[in-house]
Amino acid sequence: MELAYYSDYAVRLVNSEEPGRNKDSLTSVEAVRALFGVNASAARRATDADVTRFRSVRARLRAVFEAADSGDETLAVDLLNSLLLEFPVSPQISGHTASDERRGRDDDGRPLWHMHLADHPSNATAGYAAIAAMGLAFHLTSYGVDRLGLCEAAPCRNAYLDTSTNRSRRYCSDRCATRANVAAYRARKRLEADRSESTGRSAEKAHEISAGTDR
Repeated sequence: MELAYYSDYAVRLVNSEEPGRNKDSLTSVEAVRALFGVNASAARRATDADVTRFRSVRARLRAVFEAADSGDETLAVDLLNSLLLEFPVSPQISGHTASDERRGRDDDGRPLWHMHLADHPSNATAGYAAIAAMGLAFHLTSYGVDRLGLCEAAPCRNAYLDTSTNRSRRYCSDRCATRANVAAYRARKRLEADRSESTGRSAEKAHEISAGTDR
């Protein structure tokens, strides 16, 4: 499994809350376990106590995205480094998956070795935080701090990782992009209508003045 994959752990956790909409899906141990995705063995270690711990890590990860989104590169790195220090990773070399013995092997049957982040031995929060922080750090150092963003479609503000070729991403999803484009279109139409109405009133006033002068 490539290290870049793990950056999605950070995005999933951050987006479990939508502050602008006053929504929070991280309210139970089942919600915590769902964040692990296919990593079922790690998810099984989660307990009710991890709900609060996950929320704390989530706030710190969102702060990284907020710093990056505001252009404060140094703060984003400092915040991420603090997470890496508190939740160190345990890297391992892996060459196969438990779900499919043939996957991860070349034509000669030899393993295709790759780096893998091992499950953390202490608790579910520590394991998830280590993976999320390392994945985000890998993405940041490989592609740049400006590749960490927050959706511009208010009130969304979901986190996203910009993988576009020209660093042009501004929204977390196609849905938010469409909604923002529609809102911008309607705003332009209202502005055009206001200008047209204002121009019409000005022309009418000028005509009245002209007619009064003629008399």
